Amino acid sequence: MRVLIYGLPGAGKTFLAEKLVEYLGDNVQWFNADKVREEADDWDFSDEGRLRQNTRMRLLCEEAEQKGKVAIADFVAPFESARLEFDANLEIFIDTIKESKYEDTNKVFERPIYADYIVTEQRGDKDAKLVAWLIGNLLIWNNRAPTTQMLGRYQPWHDGHQALLDRAIAKHGQVFLMVRDMPTDENNPYTAEQVIDNLQDKLVRYAGRVNLVVVPNILNITYGRDVGYKIEQEKFDKQIEEISATKIRSEST
Repeated sequence: MRVLIYGLPGAGKTFLAEKLVEYLGDNVQWFNADKVREEADDWDFSDEGRLRQNTRMRLLCEEAEQKGKVAIADFVAPFESARLEFDANLEIFIDTIKESKYEDTNKVFERPIYADYIVTEQRGDKDAKLVAWLIGNLLIWNNRAPTTQMLGRYQPWHDGHQALLDRAIAKHGQVFLMVRDMPTDENNPYTAEQVIDNLQDKLVRYAGRVNLVVVPNILNITYGRDVGYKIEQEKFDKQIEEISATKIRSEST
């Protein structure tokens, strides 16, 4: 699987790529345009040189994919036809500036007909976290792999939940984390969407290993004969067991 991060020079491509490597870790391999050109000793920015760079980046990504990595390439990629030839599974267009300091690049850059995700303003880390979850869910998560399920309200997420997640991850390597869609009240002050936003912020380094989803307000889990899975309660030490979301909420107000 490969991800193309492209846009004009100075738009913020490298910042985004660096953050994705930080969050997604060993799941990804990153190829930066300047480093690849330096290694190839090729600083030709003619149309032919740009197409040659496109091919170089594609071949490097193919090698990374063969090693089981999600390949991330960040470069200008100015030509729509070359972007089609690059054949990314996910295209991220950084559209934060209308022109760069390089007039020759401004003249040849072709805005995309379509991109999977478009960054339209510099928002610091916010887009990096959203893109990390996008890559994790679409390109890393394996829906057929053995998985542990967690179900809860998470109002808010606290150290007890984190301890439970750590154990859940240890069982199978990935967790389907389900957020109950609760009516808001004194005990549930956050909507399910607000809970998801909070979890995406706190758990971004688990993107690809955790899948976040809102589910109905489930009150009972029932099953018949042995169906190949089990429901189990985890036991923790007193310090973890006594963590109270109610107390955390009262202290934060």
